[in-house]
Amino acid sequence: MLRYLLIGLAVLLAACGEQAGKQASTAAVIDVWAHAGQASERRVLEQQVARFNAARKTTRVQLTFIPERSYNAQIQAAAVAGDLPDALEFDGPFLFNYAWQGHLQPLDGLLAARTLEGLLPSIVSQGEYLGHFYGVGTFDSGLGLYARRSALETAGARIPSGPENAWTSDEFVGVLKSLASRDPDGMVLDLKLNYSGEWFTYAFSPLLQSAGGDLIDRGGRGTAEGVLNGPNAVTAMRILQNWFVAGYVDPNVDDAAFISGRVALSWAGHWEYPRYAAALGDDLVLLPLPDLGAGSRTGQGSWVWGITRRSGNQQAAARFLEFLLEPDEVLAMASANGAVPATRLAVERSPLYGVAGKLRLFTRQLLGGFSIPRPQTPAYPVITSAFQQAVADIRNNGDIQTALDKAAGLIDQDIRDNKGYPPPD
Repeated sequence: MLRYLLIGLAVLLAACGEQAGKQASTAAVIDVWAHAGQASERRVLEQQVARFNAARKTTRVQLTFIPERSYNAQIQAAAVAGDLPDALEFDGPFLFNYAWQGHLQPLDGLLAARTLEGLLPSIVSQGEYLGHFYGVGTFDSGLGLYARRSALETAGARIPSGPENAWTSDEFVGVLKSLASRDPDGMVLDLKLNYSGEWFTYAFSPLLQSAGGDLIDRGGRGTAEGVLNGPNAVTAMRILQNWFVAGYVDPNVDDAAFISGRVALSWAGHWEYPRYAAALGDDLVLLPLPDLGAGSRTGQGSWVWGITRRSGNQQAAARFLEFLLEPDEVLAMASANGAVPATRLAVERSPLYGVAGKLRLFTRQLLGGFSIPRPQTPAYPVITSAFQQAVADIRNNGDIQTALDKAAGLIDQDIRDNKGYPPPD
């Protein structure tokens, strides 16, 4: 009798194993590419993928990390080769070029209405192109001035309570001058010059907009001539250049200018908060960027998710994106990278970005119209490259009008070369 029981058990186990194998083989495998950013972000995304896979029998996410520095180049190479994954991350402003090239599937009909309705307006604006929604972030960004409260108080500086009463340009220069008079080398401002690439457009194009200028004309022409090199933009870049000429800016080669106490102000993003808070504690205060005449302005946008047109599993990929946008998952990622949660519900539950949170300023900027998306055009890769070079020239005391004329010329030439980037068929 025992022998027959054992034989029966073996047959049952074999059948179960065969059934499990069939389920595994019939599960839809979603290839997902993500940027290899901070270690904490990678860990959370790996955990999220594991949770998603464990909860679903018919869908399995296969995750691949790609180095951040070469990410855009590798995406473009894969697109040319016809080898894009089902879903992928990309830096938000590059969305428009990918969509124009026909690589992305609109998310309007794929994501649930309740998911779309719960997003922050800044997330929506960054993901829209030609009337469709192509990319969705699980977090947004914050940009502002971190400061040592004690240093400002010693210098007799007013501490703005929000973007509505930010320092004027003259007031900001007065603060820099007062701080410098008490500093051994006179360098009191960190502009994150140790960063590279997109940082310079994200960080300093708000100065253009705060002075009444912009990177391009967003009202219809979509070109840079007369805007990026117009008088308001020249004024903004002259103000920036004067900070360098006066010797207020620390080169920050070691990325320790602020936490070491060498400077009292750091022009930086949300991702620096954990490090700065650990170093300064209650002496840390977050302030809006200065108002150059048209109101304090700040950057927005970060990494977003999209689904490719070549994907044979678009519905399954959409379920994965919806999973990432559940409140607990949004907060898990925001906790890892310090970013602004992408949904209103997650913001309300966030200890940092909720009503009493220490980073509430970033939320106010995104919800109050003080943040401006980078230009929503397929020309953006050329726009940011040209502006980055202009900032480098201006930083090195180059002629401002010449630098901006060159940048505007490069941008408009690209737009002409692509016949104005007409909508794809």
